[in-house]
Amino acid sequence: MMWLWATINACILNLSNRIDWDVEVEGDLRKDGWYLLISNHLSWTDIVVLCCVFKDSIPMPKFFLKQQLLYVPFIGMACWALDMPFMRRYSREYLLKYPEKRGQDLETTRRSCARFKHTPTTVVNYVEGTRFTAQKQKKNPANYQYLLQPKSGGMAYTLAAMGDQFNHIIDVTIAYPNNTHSPFRDLLMGRMTKVVVRSQLLPVDATVKGDYFNDKPYKRQFQQWLSGVWKEKDKQLEQIHQSK
Repeated sequence: MMWLWATINACILNLSNRIDWDVEVEGDLRKDGWYLLISNHLSWTDIVVLCCVFKDSIPMPKFFLKQQLLYVPFIGMACWALDMPFMRRYSREYLLKYPEKRGQDLETTRRSCARFKHTPTTVVNYVEGTRFTAQKQKKNPANYQYLLQPKSGGMAYTLAAMGDQFNHIIDVTIAYPNNTHSPFRDLLMGRMTKVVVRSQLLPVDATVKGDYFNDKPYKRQFQQWLSGVWKEKDKQLEQIHQSK
């Protein structure tokens, strides 16, 4: 059903917009593999674009969702029906008040992912945790021109739950160089002119495998590694926007 949804979306996009698809996908991807897909996040358009680009090369993406979304009318039921994994995250303040809950959020994530053990799956993680806007960038300044500060916790949760199953990490960079201010609205109004997608395969090795929540040296190493990935992504986005 989700593949059909993505295929119909691709047809609608091409009929309603004159899109120049600039897509470069690196590596040998397989429909029978397990992947963790990480990406920058610009717009709701990203979900449609990722599904359209990768629908025939990897298992259909599964997006980690907050547990609260399960109770949203229609949306929660649809996501449940499509086997989207739900995560229950506890804040630091909550854990200080209820220390017995520590570790239960990770266990909940593991249980959510258990059904993917024998079914090829692509899990999507938007590392920035929210959509990029100039206002958010000013509020939380980072050393990036086109990105927000990456948040390593969500990715670490996913790797802790399913790390041994993933064949590769797919690092995806998305850009809408001619529609930077409101890509989703432009898409709906038929004004999207160019979509740029770049991807590379990263290994699932000792660099990204470890006890992120109890091993502080590993946690620092993981954060430094992710910051390095994000710096390269920022340079790539700069090149994309300069050559538009």
